[in-house]
Amino acid sequence: MKVIYKRLSSTAKTPQRMTLHASGFDLFADLDKAIKMAPGEIHAIPTGIALEIPEGFEAQIRPRSGLALKLGLGIMNSPGTIDCDYRGGIKVILINLGKAVVTIEPRMRVGQMIFSPVTIPELVESDTLKESERQSGGFGHTGQ
Repeated sequence: MKVIYKRLSSTAKTPQRMTLHASGFDLFADLDKAIKMAPGEIHAIPTGIALEIPEGFEAQIRPRSGLALKLGLGIMNSPGTIDCDYRGGIKVILINLGKAVVTIEPRMRVGQMIFSPVTIPELVESDTLKESERQSGGFGHTGQ
């Protein structure tokens, strides 16, 4: 599979897999200057790239584990979905869940992008559903 990308600015950095077996491509902040994020703040961080994802696939934007553990940074809509027909700039919606101000530097790795196949089922309305062992048991119904 090939995914075509376009740089939206001259400073945009190409998404990169950091190891041979990495599942995701790291995304980099395309910023003119650093952004300081206070605890609780949310910012849409531009990556400076747009994608042409093949039909039948999506890109998912996920947090980087090191940023979560070390800085308390998460992604608000994790995983964020980029549909195959979207051609706009990719942004990473960061939230500072930590207790300290975090500085997002230009070209800093701010998220990772995973490509996944999409299955579109036919939805069929019915007045009844098959019985299951769980039925309508929800959050914590197994005691954990």
